[in-house]
Amino acid sequence: MNIEQFYPLVLQAGKVTIDSRKIAENDIFFAFSGENFNAATLAEKAIDDGALAVIVELPEFENRDKNIFYVPSTLEFLQQLAIYHRNKLSIPFIGLTGSNGKTTTKELIHAVLSEKFNVQYTYGNLNNHIGVPLTILSIKPEHEIAVIEMGANHQKEIELLCTIAQPDFGYITNFGKAHLEGFGGFEGVIKGKSELYDYLTSNQRTIIVNENDPIQIEKTQNYPSTITFGNEGSDYNFESFSEEHFVGLSYQNLKALSKLTGDYNFTNLCVAACFGLHFGIGFEKIKHAIEQYTPTNMRSQVVKKENKTLVLDTYNANPSSMTVSLNNFISFEGRKTIIIGDMLELGAESEKEHQNILKLAQDLNFDEIITVGKHFKAVNSSNLAFEDTSSLIEYLKQTPIQSENILLKGSRGIALEKVIDFI
Repeated sequence: MNIEQFYPLVLQAGKVTIDSRKIAENDIFFAFSGENFNAATLAEKAIDDGALAVIVELPEFENRDKNIFYVPSTLEFLQQLAIYHRNKLSIPFIGLTGSNGKTTTKELIHAVLSEKFNVQYTYGNLNNHIGVPLTILSIKPEHEIAVIEMGANHQKEIELLCTIAQPDFGYITNFGKAHLEGFGGFEGVIKGKSELYDYLTSNQRTIIVNENDPIQIEKTQNYPSTITFGNEGSDYNFESFSEEHFVGLSYQNLKALSKLTGDYNFTNLCVAACFGLHFGIGFEKIKHAIEQYTPTNMRSQVVKKENKTLVLDTYNANPSSMTVSLNNFISFEGRKTIIIGDMLELGAESEKEHQNILKLAQDLNFDEIITVGKHFKAVNSSNLAFEDTSSLIEYLKQTPIQSENILLKGSRGIALEKVIDFI
């Protein structure tokens, strides 16, 4: 089976999926192999469940009469199919990467552009070598713009995702201390994320630049095709303001207040507004989109629970995002407890970075500092250092938190959101 032969089925399909549990009528199912299980064994059942076609990588499961097709690699076929589909599309593609804020920025851009266009964008966290092809294959004729989030924890991953998504516009949220183990240190992070710049410059595409970020300025200097924001000389200049715990931006005497906490979200608002203005959306509509957007994904999410204010930021954590979260949270009025979980994938830098964050928390004089995870426990001698979330839950059952404000911040693997029901 080759791409050109198979492609007409993509145009007929409802969606392309790798999850056998989510197969609906007329879907295409890619049966990926795992260490302990090969989904090719589910090929016949997928057809019975209504799948239009199934791709398998074990020849003994092929049954062309039932639209079950063998390919040497399901992953490679998926990626090549996405590239083939991408090359048929003429709509603008926006590519996003960065150490922190990718998903929130993507959601904001989608919200703003949806005021005028039918936008398809990365769903959830499908931002890797499988998720990006799936997103591209979900783009239908009615879509007018695509927003593609690209995640990476190693060199050359962004390069690969760019060859698949082929973005016309690109933005790097920031360069932070994330995935240091895979990237080989902070300089490796800069090099890896800048693969987006490499693609855009090589293909004469447009780069969005935050002119308050010296690394972005350095990496894009002398490149002619940019859209800039951040200072008075930029293409777009926004002012920051805040009310209560929430951050907003103003543009030409109009103010838009978001439901996001933290000054670090200001640049995320700015780039969404940049794209809106670039694509001809008036600021009144941009304001509407920003003010209506409600975070629900455990990222900079403020939740009221009885008489307490909870800040939920449990989807990801690294030294950069942890630092800005703590510095933001200290400004809340009233007693403050922080529950911080391990920052993962830091490699040889892990002990030092956990020590640094613990010291920062102590220097900021929070009323109560609770840590969760083996890395923090190794550097925290307090009796409020818990090895895992379950241990903390048992403690909270007996000892309720008294503070009016509580921050939960940690890596996804620590699952701090499990604690919410016990606060």
